[in-house]
Amino acid sequence: MTIALRRRLLAEFTGTALLVTAVVGSGIMATTLSPDDVGLQLLENSVATAFALGALILIFGPVSGAHLNPVVSVADWFLGRSAGTGLTGRDLAGYVAAQTLGAIGGSILANLMFDLAAVDFAAKDRAAGHLWLGEVVATTGLILLIFALARSGRAPVAPAAVGAYIGAAYWFTSSTSFANPAVTIGRAFTDTFAGISPASVPGFVAAQLVGLAVGICLLTALHPDAGTAADQVVAPTGERDPVLGHRP
Repeated sequence: MTIALRRRLLAEFTGTALLVTAVVGSGIMATTLSPDDVGLQLLENSVATAFALGALILIFGPVSGAHLNPVVSVADWFLGRSAGTGLTGRDLAGYVAAQTLGAIGGSILANLMFDLAAVDFAAKDRAAGHLWLGEVVATTGLILLIFALARSGRAPVAPAAVGAYIGAAYWFTSSTSFANPAVTIGRAFTDTFAGISPASVPGFVAAQLVGLAVGICLLTALHPDAGTAADQVVAPTGERDPVLGHRP
């Protein structure tokens, strides 16, 4: 049974909004609780983000797959074309729009929760080659992880695995692992710990797209049949039959 596109788009919008709310909100809280320790701030921000991401995949995965990330959706569409799985072109356009709007809304929500201006464009400059390289690495690893899980039939562990990867990538990449064009755009709308200046957004998004391309190339080399599992990305979708108790 195919879940209606409007329901899947609502899930992608809401899930991405809550993800950015968690990223931005935990960053604001971290700077409030640990104003003089940047390392502790990053730890608090990364732990909250990792746990929130895992929980959001559990919530929205059964509806939309909980992509919450345009590069994941593009990879799902691209790899699934030959196998007749994954997103259609129409689905992809809707997913990317919902994710981007959700990310902006999530940043605004976090600002309002902490009594800040609803929109306050970030002043934090993140335009540098080593940061872009960090985004390529973070995005490549994310794509490899998600599709390797789906291809090997381990998609049910995606909430823990993806959350753990993003939490770890906060620390092992120079960019603190945005790895998500929608989240990058959303984070431009808050001048707080997690913010990125609008002028730095294009460089980050370009690096993420390079990471997407590298990830797809590696996947096709390592797992030529990865596209057959596109329907299981990030978490299995489809409704359970009310009588039989399983997905039709």
